[in-house]
Amino acid sequence: MGDETVTGAEYVNIWMRPERQGHGPKPAYSRARITEAAVRIADAEGLEAATMRRIAAEIGAGAMSLYRYVPSRDDLIELMADQLMGEIDVTGMPSGDWRTDLTRYADGVRAMWLRHPWIATVHRSLPSYGPNQLLLIERVMGALDTHVSIDENLGLMAILNGYVEGTVRDEVSWAEEVRRSGLSESQWLTRSAPRVHQLLKSGEYPIFAKIATQAHQPHLNRDDHFRHGLERVLDCIAAALPSTAEPPSEAIAGNRLPATMPDLSSAMRDETLAVAGWETPACDETPDDLSPTPGCTVCGDVVPQNVTGRPRAYCSRACQQRAYRTRRRAGSSG
Repeated sequence: MGDETVTGAEYVNIWMRPERQGHGPKPAYSRARITEAAVRIADAEGLEAATMRRIAAEIGAGAMSLYRYVPSRDDLIELMADQLMGEIDVTGMPSGDWRTDLTRYADGVRAMWLRHPWIATVHRSLPSYGPNQLLLIERVMGALDTHVSIDENLGLMAILNGYVEGTVRDEVSWAEEVRRSGLSESQWLTRSAPRVHQLLKSGEYPIFAKIATQAHQPHLNRDDHFRHGLERVLDCIAAALPSTAEPPSEAIAGNRLPATMPDLSSAMRDETLAVAGWETPACDETPDDLSPTPGCTVCGDVVPQNVTGRPRAYCSRACQQRAYRTRRRAGSSG
């Protein structure tokens, strides 16, 4: 495709260009058919492979004839990106439960990126307002529209989209690194173990030592890691909403780390502790700090306790805020 620069006066948004000009014969092809072929090629061979020449060969057309439907590569990428947005199911949104809607949207965006990892290489600073993008704006932002101003809505959605895109971009990059190295994920971690052990033995990096020996997040599978971070983002959004917008407690009951860890992760953690000169407690040892604790006073779920410090009464920040607002309302009514 040509690399010519289009000035503001010359530029016409692809969605404003009629696909069929005048009353001539019916077009032999369509933007939809061209876009579908481009996406298939990008899925199989990468975005750079989706040239007009390659697309023309895919659908049995002459390359130059396709420019009548899609004038530039930028237009092609806009069409491809909007088609992918159409894969995110927003049927029934807004449903009245903003947290469920935003969770479903975030899961849909992640699934779309993982199906089409080449989207991570697309740099689209300015929106083009394609039909699927507009549908997402209406349905997803509609989940918060009755609770906050439009400016606050934009800010909260930027936080959510920033988390989703950043996390999935890392996931796609990691998968590509594993593919290029020829190692499995566990093999890559094993190869990194000597350096980790060296750093632990040095005693010079106490925060890194906590990450390597105490943190659960690095050992979560991809789904649980995404969910763990997403729940915290949604908790932040909940804190910005008026109390009347809070979802039922059931919708926030799953915002904690899993109680059990995979066998491989446990073994790796124990090995790291041993190399660093620490030992894990025997399985039959039950310190007082690990004894059963009361449930959350708001939703009844188990409350994870810190080893030291004041006992916690709530399972999450969201439940703590709910309790505070309940007390405040009770105080004002009295």
